[in-house]
Amino acid sequence: MSQTLQASTLITVALAPLAGALLAGIWGTRLGGGGLGRRWAHSLTILGVFVSFVLSALTLQDVVVDGARFNETIYTWMQIGELKMEIGFMVDGLTAMMMCVVTFVSLMVHIYTIGYMEEDEGYNRFFAYISLFTFAMLMLVMSNNMLQLFFGWEAVGLVSYLLIGFWFNKPSAVFANMKAFLVNRVGDFGFILGIGLIAAYAGTLNYAEAFAKADQLATLTLPGTDWMLVTVICICLFIGAMGKSAQFPLHVWLPDSMEGPTPISALIHAATMVTAGIFMVARMSPLFELSDTALNLVLSVGAITALFMGFLGIVQNDIKRVVAYSTLSQLGYMTVALGASAYSIAVFHLMTHAFFKALLFLAAGSVIMGVHHNQDIRYMGGLRKYMPITWLTSLLGSLALIGTPLFSGFYSKDSIIEAVAASHLPAAAWAHAAVLAGVFVTAFYSFRMYFLVFHGKPRFDQDPHAHHGDGHAHLPHESPWVVTLPLVLLAMPSVFMGYYTIEPMLFGDFFNDAIYVNAALHPAMQGLKEVFHSPLAMAEHALTTAPFMLALAGVLVAFYMYMVHPAVPAFIQRHVKPLHTLLVNKYFLDAFNENILAHGTRWLATGLWKGGDQGVIDGLLVNGAWRVIGKAAMVVRRLQTGFLYHYALLMILGMFGLITWFVWLKP
Repeated sequence: MSQTLQASTLITVALAPLAGALLAGIWGTRLGGGGLGRRWAHSLTILGVFVSFVLSALTLQDVVVDGARFNETIYTWMQIGELKMEIGFMVDGLTAMMMCVVTFVSLMVHIYTIGYMEEDEGYNRFFAYISLFTFAMLMLVMSNNMLQLFFGWEAVGLVSYLLIGFWFNKPSAVFANMKAFLVNRVGDFGFILGIGLIAAYAGTLNYAEAFAKADQLATLTLPGTDWMLVTVICICLFIGAMGKSAQFPLHVWLPDSMEGPTPISALIHAATMVTAGIFMVARMSPLFELSDTALNLVLSVGAITALFMGFLGIVQNDIKRVVAYSTLSQLGYMTVALGASAYSIAVFHLMTHAFFKALLFLAAGSVIMGVHHNQDIRYMGGLRKYMPITWLTSLLGSLALIGTPLFSGFYSKDSIIEAVAASHLPAAAWAHAAVLAGVFVTAFYSFRMYFLVFHGKPRFDQDPHAHHGDGHAHLPHESPWVVTLPLVLLAMPSVFMGYYTIEPMLFGDFFNDAIYVNAALHPAMQGLKEVFHSPLAMAEHALTTAPFMLALAGVLVAFYMYMVHPAVPAFIQRHVKPLHTLLVNKYFLDAFNENILAHGTRWLATGLWKGGDQGVIDGLLVNGAWRVIGKAAMVVRRLQTGFLYHYALLMILGMFGLITWFVWLKP
C-alpha cells in the first residue's frame, strides 16, 4: 500500500482552479479582448474545479485506506538567517477532508451559477472570481507553513471583497464589501501578530517544527509581562479566527455580505471562507492545548455567537439573511467545540454544516429566482406546489440544520453539546446552557422561514415592491436543472454523511496525527468515546434527550405561530417592543461601529493629523526649528559689523568676563 502522495497530484489540485480562473478572467473579459464566450468560460472553470475535486477524492481515499501522508516543501521563496519562507503542502486526514469539502461545494456552486447568473453581464468575471477563490482556499488548507497559510488567508479575503461587491454599481454592495474588508483587517492584525510571535520565539514558520517546540514556548513569558507567551500567541491567532469566522463582535460583516449574488453566499459563507478560522484553530491544537485561558476565551466567544446571533435570525424577513444568521450561530457552535478541546467535533460539524448550509443558501437562491427576485419571506407562501424540488431539498436541509436524529447535522451538533457538558473548563457551564438554548432558537427561526416560504396561503400579490400585471405571468416556477441538480446532490450528504462518518472521524484514527488533545487535562472527547456505541444507537437515545425536545418544541411553536395562529407574532411584537427594536437593530452594534467607533477614530485621526503631524511635527519640530535658527541668525548677524574696533571691544569684554569668573565668582 502506498504511504506517500505525489507532489504533482497536489500541485494539480491547487492549480487547476487557478488555470480556469485565469482563462475566464483574462480572455473571457475586456482585459483580454473578451474572445472567450460564456460557454467556454463556465466550461473551463467547471473543468478545473472538477479535476481538483476528483484528485481530492482520490487523495482522501489514499489517506483513509492506505494511510498515505505528505509533508514537503515545494518551493523555497527566501531564507533570512535560519528563518525559511517556503511554499509546501501537508496532507493528512484534516487536510484531505477539507480539500474534498471545498472542491465539492465549489463544483456545485459553479454548476448552479450557470442558471442563476444567466442574465448577468458579468457572467465570465463571476466564474473567474469563484474559481480563483477555490484556488486560494485550497492553498490555505493544504499549506504546511504559516507563510502560505497567511497567503491563502489574505487571498480568500481579497476575492470575497470582489465577490461581495460584484455588483459594484449597487451602493449597498460597495458598502458591504468595504465593511467586510475592514472588519477582517482587524482580525488579521491579531493573526499576523500571532504568526510573528511564533516566528520570533520558535524560529520557524513550519507547522511541524513549531509544534515540536510547543513545550519550550509554554515555559516562556511575554517580555515585560508575566503573561504566558503561548497564551498571547493563541489569543492573537484566535482574534484572526474571530474576523474570518465571524465571531462576536467581529461578526458584523457577514450578514451584509448577502448583498452579493447568492452563489457566493453558499461558497464563501457556508462551506469555505468562514470556516477557515475553525480549520486554523484545529490545525494549531498543539498550541491551544497549552493554554486554558485561551480555550476559555474561545469557549465564551463561541457561546455568545451561537446564542445571540440565533436570536437575530428570528426577526429577519430577508430569506438570505435568515440563513446568514443561521451560519453565524453554527459557526459559534463550532467555536464552542474548539474551546472544549473537541477539535475533531468542530471540524466534523464544519463538514456536515458545509453541505446542508450550502444547500439552504442555494435553495434560497432558487426560491428568489422562482418568485421573480423577491427576497422577503412575508410575501411568499404556498411555494410547495410550484417548486417541489426546491421545497423537498429545503426541508431536508432544515431538518439537518436543527439536528433531527439520523440527519448529518444531528451527529455533529449533539456531539458538540455533549462535549461541552463533559468539559472541565470554567466557561463550560455557561457555554452548555447557551448551545442548549440555541437548539430551540435554531429550530424556531429555521421552520419559521420554512413555513412562511413553502406553506400557507400564497402572498405574492401582497408585495408592495412588486410590479403586478398578468397574474399568471408572475406565478412562481421551479428552477432549471442546473439549479436543482446541485440541490439534490447537496441534499444527499446533508442526510447521510454524518451517519457514515461519525465513528471514524470522532472515535477512530482519522484525525490522530492532525489534531492533538491533552486527554488528561481536557477529557471531553475521551468521555464521549466511552459512551458511544453506534450511530443508530446514538439516534435512538437522542429521542429522550433535551436537545431533541427543544428542537421539536421550536418546530411546533413556529408551526403554531405562523400556520395556526398568525396573529401571535404581531401580538408578541407589540408587547416586547424594546426587545424587538434591539433585535431588529442587531444589538445596535452597527450603529456603535459607524457612529461612535468610526467617528471617534476619525476624530482621533484628524486630531493626530492636525495637532500631531501639522502642529507638532511640521509646525514645531520641522518649521519651528528653521524659524528659531533663522531668527537667531538675524540677531547674531548684527554682531558681524565688519569694523575691527567692534571685534577688539568684544575681545576685551570677553577677557574681562573670564577674569571676573575665575577671580571673583568661581568658588
